Amino acid sequence: MSPRRCPCGTGLTYVECCGRLHDGTATAGTAEQLMRSRYSAFAVSDAAHLLATWHPTTRPRTLDLDPGVRWTGLDVLATSGGSLLAAEGTVEFRAHHVVHRVARAQHELSRFAREGGRWFYLDGTSLA
Repeated sequence: MSPRRCPCGTGLTYVECCGRLHDGTATAGTAEQLMRSRYSAFAVSDAAHLLATWHPTTRPRTLDLDPGVRWTGLDVLATSGGSLLAAEGTVEFRAHHVVHRVARAQHELSRFAREGGRWFYLDGTSLA
């Protein structure tokens, strides 16, 4: 059996890609890498990673993931800032998922900030 591909769509295995961020052996170097790891966290039901990478000023106290949602693909449409040396950045993406056998997509522009050398998700705006 071949290793499982990462849900974020890089083509790498989960262990080589977002799995390292989820288990804490690596941190995101860019805003896009953090956004991809957060998408993968939804796909593998890792609420702890989502909360840990959410900025403290906007983070909810708890996060209940819907087990009826199956995440099926990610398209990164645009990035601004968010590089290795930047303090902030945005990532526009479309996250595909299936709910009750109905295919849907979430189109969002997410904002990220880097503090203490770590990237955090601030918030997102739905683009329909």
